[in-house]
Amino acid sequence: MSTAQIAGRDLRLNKQGLLVDFDAWDREVAQAMAEDEGLDLSECHWRVLDFLRSYYDTHEMPPSPRVIIKAIGSQLSEHVPCTRKHLESLFPNGGCKQACRLAGLPRYYCHSC
Repeated sequence: MSTAQIAGRDLRLNKQGLLVDFDAWDREVAQAMAEDEGLDLSECHWRVLDFLRSYYDTHEMPPSPRVIIKAIGSQLSEHVPCTRKHLESLFPNGGCKQACRLAGLPRYYCHSC
């Protein structure tokens, strides 16, 4: 494990660069991490991040992209069906791995990323 200065706080990260403490996350942390990765978070990004956190809080595991698309796909893409490709385009530096990292999840669902 390592420690990183994120949003003015020292936060512990695991080997994959994910937050160790789920409760240490807030929107400032996500914003700072996204800026470090060159990503400007839009409302669609926040919907995905909020869904990831809510799902993880309930199920103690991250959702697969398919679950994300089924649950909130219509909120992400109103005029055309939301696809995995669309979801990955929101997070171009790793798809769901990047989304899980920005959402402060301590792990990601690697079989679907």
